Amino acid sequence: MKSKSFVIYLTVVAALGGLLFGFDTAIIAGAVRFLKDQFALGAFGEGLAVSIVLVGCMFGAAIAGAVSDRIGRRRFLLVSAALFFVSGLGCALPQNLGQFLVFRFIGGLAIGSASIVSPLYISEISPARMRGALVSVNQLAIVTGILLAYFVNWVLVGAGPHNWRWMFAAGALPAVVFFVLVLRVPESPRWLVKQGREGEARDVLVRIGGDASAAAEIRAIRETLALEQGTLRELFKPGFRTALIIGVFLAVFQQITGINAVIYYSPRFFESAGLARSSAIFQSAVIGLVNVVFTLVAIALVDRLGRKPLLLAGSAGMGVSFILLGAAFKFQLFGGGLVLLFTLLYIAFFAMTLGPIVWVVIAEIFPTRVRGRGMAIATASLWVADFVVSLTFPVIADSLRESFAFWLYAAMCAVNFVFIAAFLPETKGKSLEEIERRWLGNMKA
Repeated sequence: MKSKSFVIYLTVVAALGGLLFGFDTAIIAGAVRFLKDQFALGAFGEGLAVSIVLVGCMFGAAIAGAVSDRIGRRRFLLVSAALFFVSGLGCALPQNLGQFLVFRFIGGLAIGSASIVSPLYISEISPARMRGALVSVNQLAIVTGILLAYFVNWVLVGAGPHNWRWMFAAGALPAVVFFVLVLRVPESPRWLVKQGREGEARDVLVRIGGDASAAAEIRAIRETLALEQGTLRELFKPGFRTALIIGVFLAVFQQITGINAVIYYSPRFFESAGLARSSAIFQSAVIGLVNVVFTLVAIALVDRLGRKPLLLAGSAGMGVSFILLGAAFKFQLFGGGLVLLFTLLYIAFFAMTLGPIVWVVIAEIFPTRVRGRGMAIATASLWVADFVVSLTFPVIADSLRESFAFWLYAAMCAVNFVFIAAFLPETKGKSLEEIERRWLGNMKA
């Protein structure tokens, strides 16, 4: 297999974790209204049924970095695949809300683990010139999983009173495929060097970039590992602390700028705008398609235009979109497809900027020895923020109206814009070791 094809193959396999991530988070969008009827849930119960998965995500993300630093990226991807399978079947079988919450929590463990280890593995096998695009493939897989979930929701909406059970069960098959394919990929070369297994690392790197490139990569990785103690304390040193703050802030603001209020609850607010339930679920599928298309745009642009310009443009565009969407609900401008139009505008800006690029930045700004731990802290923070948004949106919408929620998210977009403009360095085209040396320089300054 040629080196470029080999890298792409490894990326696609790892990104299946992202596809399951997207599917398992979004499948609830179509199922929750039927689940609400099945178990007679109020606004808080609805929010809990949607958001309990995110509690599992917090725990999964919190342990994934440290455990994958210990046992390897590949082995932990296998653990994630097994958890996805158990969750998919378990969520299809509950007889009460409590049982459902247990298996959704297990699904959250899988999602949180995959959200760390899939982009981490991809970043560690990618040449610098391709890393932005390849890590963005994970986000493409996530949004493809979301689209697949919306499609499954739409196909099964008329399948009878137990349609929601089939929606969740559909996630078990790709989990099996993911597990089988991960068995056939090598371990991350950077992790292998860290474990003193340079011969194995060299074999992988030769297949990725050739002999000369492999030798240079081994030297660069060895040099950076020699500069680090490899403990969590490293992340709180002056230079690395800046990287941690940036990573956590971007992760949190990727969520509190409203994306999962749209992903999880779009059928709900389309129903509020006067659509029938089946039509609302179909329009959510349109959202999923736009999400995929504009993620492809991000993959084309991220290594050309850079991370920072795209993140700034995305924050501005998302904020304007939410201002318009809030106005549509405030003044009940439900004719002419305006609600769908403004929602798609928001999704387009998110999909080609914050959606993939935040994951790219998080995967590349931390030092090699503690990259797993750094990503775990940032990603666990992301899931906490996602939980807050997902739990509170139905409550805010019922008590203060949808317009207030959308304008609140627009304000968060403005804060995000200011932070990125002031503090985010550009990492386009830099190797992971070059990025790390920047932080080391800041520590010495």
